[in-house]
Amino acid sequence: MNKMNRLSHNTEIRNAIYSGVGIGISGNSFLLLFHIFKYIRGQRSRPIDLPIGLLSLIHLVMLIAMSLVATDIFMPWGRWGDTTCKCVISLYRFCRSLSLCATSLLSILQAVTLNPRNSCLEKFKRKSPHYMLGCLLFLSVFYTFISSPLATYITAKSNLTSPSFTYITTSCSLAPMSYSFHLTVFILLTSRDVIFVGLMLLSSGYMVTFLGRHKKQSQFLHITSFSLKPSAEKRAMRTILCLMSFFVLMYTLDSIVSYIRSIDDGQIFYCVHIFTAHGYATVSPFLILSTEKYIINIFRSTFGRMVTIILLRNR
Repeated sequence: MNKMNRLSHNTEIRNAIYSGVGIGISGNSFLLLFHIFKYIRGQRSRPIDLPIGLLSLIHLVMLIAMSLVATDIFMPWGRWGDTTCKCVISLYRFCRSLSLCATSLLSILQAVTLNPRNSCLEKFKRKSPHYMLGCLLFLSVFYTFISSPLATYITAKSNLTSPSFTYITTSCSLAPMSYSFHLTVFILLTSRDVIFVGLMLLSSGYMVTFLGRHKKQSQFLHITSFSLKPSAEKRAMRTILCLMSFFVLMYTLDSIVSYIRSIDDGQIFYCVHIFTAHGYATVSPFLILSTEKYIINIFRSTFGRMVTIILLRNR
């Protein structure tokens, strides 16, 4: 009880979490709108544009669900019912799972696009974004199937009612599970994480090898451009590599904090876990936007005009 009260009244932590979620929602909204307007204007799209737009939508929904969870932790306006607890918590976990799957598939897609145009994957490269959507839809159905039994254990009972209930938010708790069910869910979710993170690391390693090989080739041929690929594809490759690196970093931190929380569920680790859980969704849109040449040019021209107007007014 004292731990929950201290957590609920910690204004600094609350403001930091809300600020991070707000920044993430703004960034993902801007990134999603940018790809929507790009599609409406009929601009030439890259194979990764559709998956990136989908990833920003997933992160947007996840952060909105996270803001609802944070509100029930720090500023509860009223007790949630069973249905609300199940829907909000399940939606948040579902979006986190989709984020992992979409990020992994995005790295595989980028690795596939690096193959030569005369390779056996040429036909797959043209339709790869659509294959990714189909694969993501299949994974969504599969994850819903394996996680739906877990949702039945999310209840609106406070963990103060029984020490066996696990605290999630002020309104929601996780009911005790049987050992066999807990072990089954743990094996399934761990297997999912190992598979997709492993695929992510393999595709990222392939891209790093590709960059290194072409750099050596360009140095051997004494040419100024080290890659035979267009600059847009090189920028896209670097963007995906930055995303993969940051995702693996946040995933590792989140796993470490989760393990520590299983041993010592203190206030500090609880708050750190909240930050690490949505850190990737908050920062990822800005990593992508920082490599978009079109957006960079718009900001440069906009800020250039603002500086010119300020200088003219001061004269």
